[in-house]
Amino acid sequence: MRIGVIQASSQKSKNETLYRCTLRAVEHNGRHDTVVNYGVFPNEEASFSYIETALDISLLLCSGAVDFIVTGCSSGQGMMLACNSLPGVLCGFVQTPQDAYLFGRINGGNAASLPLGLNYGWLGEINMQCTLDKLFDGAFGCGYPPEEAERKRRDAEELKRISAVTKRTLPEVLALYDPALVQKALCRKAVRDDIQDHGKHPEIAALFMKQEMDNDELQDH
Repeated sequence: MRIGVIQASSQKSKNETLYRCTLRAVEHNGRHDTVVNYGVFPNEEASFSYIETALDISLLLCSGAVDFIVTGCSSGQGMMLACNSLPGVLCGFVQTPQDAYLFGRINGGNAASLPLGLNYGWLGEINMQCTLDKLFDGAFGCGYPPEEAERKRRDAEELKRISAVTKRTLPEVLALYDPALVQKALCRKAVRDDIQDHGKHPEIAALFMKQEMDNDELQDH
């Protein structure tokens, strides 16, 4: 599994901590997943809101470049809501190890949003580490508790089917979004490069290529 780490600029000072804790959680659980950091990096000059970041998360997941996203914003709530409004994303809000374990086992979504500012005191990194440890503790969507696992799995699959029916596809909605929002999401270099290298859907990678061509034309003029 490829796991992406990405967050909004409001908490870019937490990027390295979030990435490091995700790596440790994967190692702690004996997994062999690849963890990719997309920023926002502390030295990055560009600023990205949680809405712009959520669109990048949708692009990453819908392209198939990653299988799961670890993200967050100051409260974690805004990122979760923005992600769940976009195609291809089923995001949980996880602020404790219990939240994370139940979301992973029962809901089996493909993104988790953490509060990176709210209640992040001097034990903030320890809680983050414990939360991510439990998020990756076991198979996603396996069901919990064991005696109700089968019903829980059916419900999780039904939720995913409902979400897929209710939401339009990413290519459909991009044409309806504010062009400035789309342009901002497409200019995130770490996201663009990884989708072009690891994405499984050429039509999404082509969006970034078109963006680069448009930028080149503007510079020529």
